[in-house]
Amino acid sequence: MELLTLELARARQRLHRAELALERANAMLDEDCGVGINLRLCDRIRSAQQRVGEAKARLVKLDRASTDSVHSG
Repeated sequence: MELLTLELARARQRLHRAELALERANAMLDEDCGVGINLRLCDRIRSAQQRVGEAKARLVKLDRASTDSVHSG
């Protein structure tokens, strides 16, 4: 059970970091930095969006596993 709790904490932390990176990249895109910079930021935003999605999926999977272990334990 402790391992699952640790994994849940890591997953939440990963999600939080990915959301912050996405938020920062979007904020930078709002600044007028030129086309070259904006193209790089768009790539960064897509990457951050993917990490957010992966982190959310991992968290849901772990949360379901913790719920299942509580019900079966």
